[in-house]
Amino acid sequence: MTSQSAKGLFSLDAEAVGSLKDGANFKENPEDGKCYIFYKDKSINVLKACKNQCKHQGGLFIKDIEDLDGRTVKCMKHNWKLNVSTMKYLNPPDSFLQDELEVEILDDGGLQLVELSPDDPWLADPREPEELQEGEVKVTYITHACMELQFGETRFMFDPWLKGPAFARGWWLLHEPPADAMDRLCSADLIYISHMHSDHLSYPTLKDLAKRRPDVPIYVGDTSRPVFWYLEQSQVPLTNINVVPFGVWQNVNEHLRFMILMDGVHPELDTCLIVEYKGHMILNTVDCTRPNGGKLPNNVDLMMSDFAGGASGFPMTFFGGKYTDSWKETFIKNERVKLLNYKSALVKSLEPKIYCPFAGYFVEAHPSDRSIRETNIKNSAENLNALINKVAPDIKTWTPKPGSVLDLGLALRDPTNRAAITDPPANAQIYKDKWDFDLYLNELNGAIGSEIFKHKSWIQFYYSWAGFKNYNLVMRVIETKDNFEPHAGGYDYLVDFLDLSFPTARPGREHFYIEIKNRISVMRSAVLHGRLWDDLYIGFQNHISRDPDIYHHKFWNHFQTELPVSAPDWDGFLQQAEMGSSCELM
Repeated sequence: MTSQSAKGLFSLDAEAVGSLKDGANFKENPEDGKCYIFYKDKSINVLKACKNQCKHQGGLFIKDIEDLDGRTVKCMKHNWKLNVSTMKYLNPPDSFLQDELEVEILDDGGLQLVELSPDDPWLADPREPEELQEGEVKVTYITHACMELQFGETRFMFDPWLKGPAFARGWWLLHEPPADAMDRLCSADLIYISHMHSDHLSYPTLKDLAKRRPDVPIYVGDTSRPVFWYLEQSQVPLTNINVVPFGVWQNVNEHLRFMILMDGVHPELDTCLIVEYKGHMILNTVDCTRPNGGKLPNNVDLMMSDFAGGASGFPMTFFGGKYTDSWKETFIKNERVKLLNYKSALVKSLEPKIYCPFAGYFVEAHPSDRSIRETNIKNSAENLNALINKVAPDIKTWTPKPGSVLDLGLALRDPTNRAAITDPPANAQIYKDKWDFDLYLNELNGAIGSEIFKHKSWIQFYYSWAGFKNYNLVMRVIETKDNFEPHAGGYDYLVDFLDLSFPTARPGREHFYIEIKNRISVMRSAVLHGRLWDDLYIGFQNHISRDPDIYHHKFWNHFQTELPVSAPDWDGFLQQAEMGSSCELM
C-alpha cells in the first residue's frame, strides 16, 4: 500500500487570480482540458474551488441564468443545480455535496488547486464489522485531547497533556485528569501524538513518562517539520518514536489497525487519525481545519473533534484601530456561532453513529491573563451536542467528563442504553483549581538573566539564525512585564526584514509595520531555546498592532512553523561576543 501524496491539478498566476470576479468563475486547464469552478466572495475573503463535473452523471456545469447572485451553476445534462458558495446541490435538494478542492495561495499571489491521492485510503483492504461484546471496546476521556481507547487487552492513548501549561504559560488544563491518568499512560501499548503543539505534545507530561517507561511506542505522522523536532533539546529520553506515512494502515494486531491522515493537503503540522477494530471505525480529527482535504469516511462508529474555538491570539491580543473591547466581543461571539454551525453541519454530513466533542478544554488560568479569559469565550460541548441532537437526532452524542467511559459495543447495540456511558464518581474532581504556576513560571523566568542578553548583538545573531528576509515588513519588538508595560531591563528594537537590518528608526520608504509587545520571560525563552513563536501568539503572550491592518501569512508561518530545527549556537555567539569585548578593552 503506497503512502498518500498531494498533487497539483491547476494553477492561476497572480494576474488571473486578481481578475476573478465575485461569484462563480469558470476556468479550463489548457494542458489537459479539465474544467474547474472558482467561487469568490471578496466581502468575507472567501475563495473556493471544485471540479466542473456534476456528481449525478458527470455533466458539465454552466452559468444558471436564473441566478442573480452568481452562486448557482446548472448541469447541462439534467439541469441539476449546485450552489458553489456552499457546495450543496439545490435541485434536487439534499442529494450530494460537491467535493471542494484545496486552494493553495502561492507567495507570488498566484494559486494552485491541489488534491490528495488517494483521497480515501481507508477503503483499502476493507473489513466487515464484527459484533462487539460488552466491555470489549472502552473509550475513556482523560482531559483536553487525551483519550484512552481499550480494545480487548490493548490500550491506545491519544495526545497526553496531563500536567503543566501549554504555549509557555498561556494555556492550562480546565479538567482535572483522573488520579490514575499517569499510570494509564505508562501502561499504554501505544500512543498517538497528532502534532507538535504543546497542548498535544506536552514535554512536562512526557518527561514523567520517560522516567518510568522511555520505550513506550509513540506514533506520529510524517509531517514536513518533525513532530518531535525539539526532542533532543528537551532532554526527554524517549526511545521508541515511530514516524509513519500518511494514508497507510498500521497493523497493531489481528483485529486492530490505525491510519494517520494529514490536514488539508500539506503535511506541515496537523494530522488526524482513523482507528479500526474488528471493522469498526473511530475517527479523530483533533485540531484539523480540513482533515484529509475535507474527504472523510461516512458512518463511522465514533467521531471525535475539537469544538471550542479561541485557540489563537487573534483578536484578543490585537490593539489599535478597530480592535476595541466591544469589537472583539462581537467578533468572538460571531466566530463561535459560525464554528458551532460548521461543526454541527460537518457531523450531520458525515453521519457518525456517535459523536464526542473534545480537544477544547483549556483555560487562561493565570491571574495576569484574566482579561484574556473573560474575553476569549469558548463554545461549550453541551451546546454543540444540543445543536447536533436538533439537526441530526439519530446521532448519539457524548459530552465527556474526566474519567467517564463509553462502552462502544453497548452504545452501538442500543444508543438509548444508559449503561453505555459510565460517569466518574460523584465525588470526583472535574475542574482543576491548582496549577503550580510558580514551578513553571520560574523556569521561564530563568531565561531572562541568560548571559547572551548582556550583549545587544544577540538581536542580529538571532534573526540571522531565524532566516526570514526579503519581505517588506518592519517589526518593532518591545520586551515587557506581565502587564505589557515596558520592562526596565528589556530591549526595544526594530527589524527590517527587507534586507534583515536593524535600524534605529523606521525607514522612509513605504513599508508594512507591526509592533509586538512580548512578555520578556516568554520571548527570551523562545530566543534562548530556538522555539517556535506559537508560545507567544497562540499563548496570548504579546500585544500586537499593525499598520496597515493586514495579516502577514509569510511572516507568521515562518516563525510558527519554519524556524531552523537546530537551536541557535549561543556558545559560539558568546565566544565571539566576549572576544569582541576583549578587543575593545585593548
